[in-house]
This record gives sequence, structure tokens and C-alpha cells, in this order.
Amino acid sequence: MGWLMAMFDLPVTTEQERKAAARFRHDLLDHGFLMIQYSVYARPCVSFEQLHKHLRAIEKLVPPAGNVRLLFITDEQWAKSVTVIGPNYKQGKRAIEPKAPKQIEFWD
Repeated sequence: MGWLMAMFDLPVTTEQERKAAARFRHDLLDHGFLMIQYSVYARPCVSFEQLHKHLRAIEKLVPPAGNVRLLFITDEQWAKSVTVIGPNYKQGKRAIEPKAPKQIEFWD
């Protein structure tokens, strides 16, 4: 069990680039990712097969001018991470301490 983390920089200077960036973020959510920060999303993966499936899917979703770094970390490493939030930070829809869903799909 581990987490696939997607960290990205996407250009948003034109209307077309903004739409592509929004579509990419929505596609990540559709693939089961959780928004950790504005350009950092993570998804639990229960097997290396599932990890590779999502890696291949993201490769097809990246906008032409996008820069995406994908990182796999074990559940134990994820549990050791620390979140520090300032007193005036607006959390919005970002997960504070995302945990694996209660029911994880072993086959998809």
C-alpha cells in the first residue's frame, strides 16, 4: 500500500491554458486523487499494478505545456509526513490529513 503523488506546474496565461489546467485537475479527481495543495494531488494505491495503471493514465492527461512529477511513497512514509498550517490559512477543499478511503478497490 502506498500513495501516488502528482506535483505539477501548468501554464495559465491564456484562456486555453487555464481550461487545460482545470481539465487536468478535474481528471485527477476523477482518477481518485485528493487535492493536498493547489498543485499537489495524491491517491492511494494498493498494488504496483494499480500504480502503473494510474501512471499511464496521467501520462495521457498532461497538457502539452505541462510539467508533472509523479512520486510513489509507501503508506509508512506517508504516515510520517507532517503538515504545518498557519493560523490564517484558508484550507478550502484541500485535505488536511488525507487517509486511505475505508474501502479501497483492489481491482479497477
